[in-house]
Amino acid sequence: QVQLVESGGGLVQAGGSLGLSCAASGFSFRSWSIGWYRQAPGKQRELVALITSAGSITYAGSVKGRFVISRDNAKNTVNLQMNSLKPEDTAVYYCFTDFGFRNYWGQGTQVTVSS
Repeated sequence: QVQLVESGGGLVQAGGSLGLSCAASGFSFRSWSIGWYRQAPGKQRELVALITSAGSITYAGSVKGRFVISRDNAKNTVNLQMNSLKPEDTAVYYCFTDFGFRNYWGQGTQVTVSS
């Protein structure tokens, strides 16, 4: 059973930093892509950052240069370090994997950036 459990969300002022972590279990973590999506109120869910099993990384243009994604295959975790946060980064952030060519999501963690 695939499980993705996020932690680390919260409230931060604009310009601040916040780190998210996702603990994964129930699948061969090192063999699949893992990453983060987000969904703001009234908007579609969008890709934030993704890291493949080979270590290739994709960032959304809106976060490039501010966010850093990393994975630890020994601990089955993926982290997202968010710097220079903006109010428009406010959203629920979801951990994601495409294990078995299916989409799996965590329960989400709220990130709120105040201006």
